[in-house]
Amino acid sequence: MNTESTAAVLSIALMAAYADGAQADAERQSLRDLAESLGQGQPELARALQGVLLRRTTLDQAWAALRDAGERELAYEMAVCVCDADGARTPSEQAFLDQLRARLDAPAEVTARFEREESALAAEALRPLPAAAAGAAAAAGAAPAGPTVAATPADAAAVDRSILRHAILCGALELLPQSWASMAIIPLQIKLVYGVGQAHGYSLDQGHIKEFLAAAGVGLTAQTLEQYGRKLIGGLLGRKLGGTGARVGSAATGVAMSFATTYALGQLAQRYYAGGRTMNTTVLRETFQGLLGPARDLQTRYLPQIREQAATLDAGRVMDLVRQGVR
Repeated sequence: MNTESTAAVLSIALMAAYADGAQADAERQSLRDLAESLGQGQPELARALQGVLLRRTTLDQAWAALRDAGERELAYEMAVCVCDADGARTPSEQAFLDQLRARLDAPAEVTARFEREESALAAEALRPLPAAAAGAAAAAGAAPAGPTVAATPADAAAVDRSILRHAILCGALELLPQSWASMAIIPLQIKLVYGVGQAHGYSLDQGHIKEFLAAAGVGLTAQTLEQYGRKLIGGLLGRKLGGTGARVGSAATGVAMSFATTYALGQLAQRYYAGGRTMNTTVLRETFQGLLGPARDLQTRYLPQIREQAATLDAGRVMDLVRQGVR
């Protein structure tokens, strides 16, 4: 892909992130920061993403820059994954995807097959967690309250091992070129937080965990867009572009950052639930940011294990891990 095509695909993915029109201010700022980060050092890409943020670029303009059928299918797939990152599609997100589908040259069975693969993983992010208690909505500006139960002592070493296993797996998924690989990361992160909370005696539901992620500053839509953006810029998303990306990515592409995010998130959950959920939103965000630096250092250390794990993964194995948990 040339720079113009890359800019167009990322512009459409960013439009998908804005399609529901319901992001909180923090999520919108996260998307703006992400757009600046992805465009850093690439003036043409930066201008394209700025055009989306300022509402100067239209869908028709971005689509016109995609002259190859594979590029258009890739833009559609990325848009679907971004729209589904935070749960069920809103009517406005569905309308946006319908506009994209109508522009595709691909037969209906091609898009239907992809959506079956993607929706199976997206559904896992919405599946009720076992033995979940009724969650309580977080108060504005506060960390999620969650069910009222007393914390119990946990085996910290066992929790640390679980966090590391999840981080290595999520890093490995980001090294794969297939769209479904990145879609599995969020369900795995949700189940990691669930497991950490359970180890400390808390029974959590999906709503509470998503509130916890949001309070920590981990936007699901922004995280998904960032994963695909790094893959695309690194030349890893090549499954539809002549097969050039059908291999495990190299460290030079800058991928595997999901290791750091997942590891820091697990360690934050460990501190939060071990401490009786006393952190407010400000402390949660500051603590998470403080944990990211050491986690990024660790990902270099564990890169051989991440790459080894990536070489063993296919769609069936990933779905099993998402459904049954990482052991």
